[in-house]
Amino acid sequence: MAYALQQLINGVALGMIYGLIAVGYTMVYGIIGMINFAHGDIFMVGAFVSLISFVLLSTGGWAAGPGAVLLVLLISMAITALYGWSVERIAYRPLRGSFRLAPLISAIGMSIVLQNFVQVSQGARAKPIEPIITGSVELWHGNGFAVSVSSMQLVIVVVTLAVLAVFTWMVTRTRLGRAMRACEQDRKMAGLLGIDTDRTISITFVIGAALAAVAGTLYLLRYGLADFFMGFIVGVKAFTAAVLGGVGSLPGALLGGLLIGLIETMWSAYAGQDMFLLRELNPAYKDVAAFAILIATLIFLPSGLLGRAEVEKV
Repeated sequence: MAYALQQLINGVALGMIYGLIAVGYTMVYGIIGMINFAHGDIFMVGAFVSLISFVLLSTGGWAAGPGAVLLVLLISMAITALYGWSVERIAYRPLRGSFRLAPLISAIGMSIVLQNFVQVSQGARAKPIEPIITGSVELWHGNGFAVSVSSMQLVIVVVTLAVLAVFTWMVTRTRLGRAMRACEQDRKMAGLLGIDTDRTISITFVIGAALAAVAGTLYLLRYGLADFFMGFIVGVKAFTAAVLGGVGSLPGALLGGLLIGLIETMWSAYAGQDMFLLRELNPAYKDVAAFAILIATLIFLPSGLLGRAEVEKV
């Protein structure tokens, strides 16, 4: 029981990161009806910007504390948001009136460009970072096993909930949020009513990239590594989370992220153990579980858990 509770805590922390990235996927899809397959690499860029920022701050003699982490988070959000804006201007806006596959192919090309840019500029090896947020809180101890939640896991949960709360308020209570929702319902009619749809779409990409930067910073602090290929696997898992929760649904993106994080963590923890059919499973196949969930969701529940079926306009 204690072991399962510990894995539940680990899964929730990982799922929060996936949920942040999934929100970026679902935002872009909700407004322009396209999946931004470069979004996972935007997450990777955010992690590298945070890594470089931490190195520069440590070189300058800044102590690793809450102020330094907050500063790095803001720097990563600002710079990564520029990358998100650039992806929209280069890979999407010129092709917005083209056939539907054109932006998809362009986004995949942009993903490859970002991967190779980081590989050439930062090297192909994984870049480690020293633990910055340490410590833990023991929740329960029994039978030789202690259940604890680390300070980093608490930071992940608190920051994710705070960022999503601010984002939800912005979408539901501000003029920009109303413009985003209007573009989601009918972009052409929103333009006729005076909404600058190009500006709204660009800001949507910027906000999605900023959320991915937050996820990249948290991922770097949690696991202590960044490499140029990390955006592909994490991006596919976040995309699976968005599909599972319902593409276009912001609560569904977070729910899907939590489910994917829990499934991946539980698979790693229990696969191969001598109970029921688990002995036949390999812990190394945890990534396969995410892809299998994506396929099953697309087959049996294409609208996701909280999504709604699309109605074709004629």
